Amino acid sequence: QPRNTKYMSLGDGRSLCMECLDSAVMDTGECQPLYHSIRDYYEGMNMKLDQQIPMLLVERQALNEAMEGECKGPHHMPETRGLCLSEEQTVSSILRRPRIGGHRLLDMRTQPQKLTRRCEVTAILVLYGLPRLLTGSILAHELMHGWLRLKGYRNLSPEVEEGICQVMSYLWLESEILPASTRHAQPSTSYASSSSSSSYRPPSSKKGGISHTEKKLGEFFMHQIANDTSTAYGDGFRTAYKAVNKYGLRQTLNHIRLTGGFPV
Repeated sequence: QPRNTKYMSLGDGRSLCMECLDSAVMDTGECQPLYHSIRDYYEGMNMKLDQQIPMLLVERQALNEAMEGECKGPHHMPETRGLCLSEEQTVSSILRRPRIGGHRLLDMRTQPQKLTRRCEVTAILVLYGLPRLLTGSILAHELMHGWLRLKGYRNLSPEVEEGICQVMSYLWLESEILPASTRHAQPSTSYASSSSSSSYRPPSSKKGGISHTEKKLGEFFMHQIANDTSTAYGDGFRTAYKAVNKYGLRQTLNHIRLTGGFPV
């Protein structure tokens, strides 16, 4: 941490610099427009989620407890920041953004929410207090877990499931920070088409575009995904991304459904 930079303690071992605090998503209500814009992104990719999956912003402890409550709990990063729930649980959601007092946050207001299972996915939980683009990339990742479950993809290996979820996270970040004209022309990132002319390139979900600082943050998050050293998230992403670049998203997902693996 640079000496002259001011930080805000979140009280759970994390601190935010003032620049990140500006775009940090702090409560469930504040996150809904971002969540809906990412659902719209999926719909634009012809991957509409038919179920209305609740999304809650939660504290670290609530996220950890929810993860322990998941029976299957397949494969998570060492530092879990998001979770796609499939079990019925009561989760403490952040109702109102805390106010700033000194160098810490005060008056965190939470509310227990009973999550009932109406389909294969109960809810999506995301850690509060993360920058908008990081929050969005986590939502894009967890929504893909939800999409796979709702579409009947079963018993995928960690490398395949996390890999394709990371691809969706990466593509969403790319759609936010790069002008459509400079994005890579791949066979098709759209699920429905197999030609680059009809692949979907949505505008940024942030009205008025993004700042230089946020763009740099987004590039850093993309770099993290691309250079992750873990087997499931890193190797899985690189194999999935190569397949999507070569065959398009639709063919890659069809191949995963049929074989449980990526096309080579």
